[in-house]
Amino acid sequence: MNSSNCSNCTRVHDLVFASSYSLIFTIGLLLNSTALYIFIFGDVVRSVTTIYMKNLAVCDLLLLASMPLRIYYYGWQPELSQTTCEVAGLLLLVNMYGSIFLLTCISSDRWMAVRFPLSSWAQAIRRQAKYICVGIWTLSIGGAIPTYLAAKNATNHSSTLCFDENPHYITNAGVSSTMVLCYAITLVVTVTSSFNLLHVFHRSVSVEMELINISKIRLMVVTNVVIFLGCFLPYHLTVLCFLVRGLNETTKQVYRYVLLLSCVNAALDPLAYYFTTETFQQQVPLEPFLRSRASHCDYAEEIMRSGQPLETQSPSAS
Repeated sequence: MNSSNCSNCTRVHDLVFASSYSLIFTIGLLLNSTALYIFIFGDVVRSVTTIYMKNLAVCDLLLLASMPLRIYYYGWQPELSQTTCEVAGLLLLVNMYGSIFLLTCISSDRWMAVRFPLSSWAQAIRRQAKYICVGIWTLSIGGAIPTYLAAKNATNHSSTLCFDENPHYITNAGVSSTMVLCYAITLVVTVTSSFNLLHVFHRSVSVEMELINISKIRLMVVTNVVIFLGCFLPYHLTVLCFLVRGLNETTKQVYRYVLLLSCVNAALDPLAYYFTTETFQQQVPLEPFLRSRASHCDYAEEIMRSGQPLETQSPSAS
């Protein structure tokens, strides 16, 4: 009876994973493909930020490319080779960290563009966006090599477990601690940049004159930070638990769910970063749904393109 209940419970988990990954894949593929098409062929204003966004769309699409195999595995439980499972897991991991780095760059670029529009050093950094993206791809792919080697050097288990297998790379202290450290750094940079951006807008004369809606800007920034935290923080806290406490059945099951949660970011990125801007809404028929969220992005974009400083109140201003 116990074995039967365990089998039924496992099947329920598998169906949850198969259906969830299918939903993420469908929504993410549709939105990111549309976004990338518009970035390349649409009449979208070219800016430093769009360089990061194009790379983010590619990164999310490559992450989504690893999902059909997961859907197939959880839906039908086929016997897959260990190499196939490792490569699929590696593809997801590379692009998850690529997304994390790119999202951090977008937050930093927004802050620099608004806070230092006339600064030569800030503009010099922003002009290096293409090379920064190359560096991110190099770091993400290069950093995955020791992850793959750690899994290859681990003790071999039954290949039928595939994505239910113990995640070998996070049992490697060097690899897992590096993963947690990388996320911790990007988290600090993202949160600091986002809230410094809010601080600049709060001090803006334009807010006092009601030329811009600070509540909508605040909603944009907070939403982006919440997505960054909600999708990636649980995953890295679980990796930290593996590092500190080791493997057990509960944490292994939790790991599979937080990995699923981290993949949700691939479907949320287009809604949070691309389709909320006016230039995108002119290309796709989403005005009724997204128009209310557009104006708070447009003001910042205009500052980034024009290079005009955002006037702020002096300390003595009442």
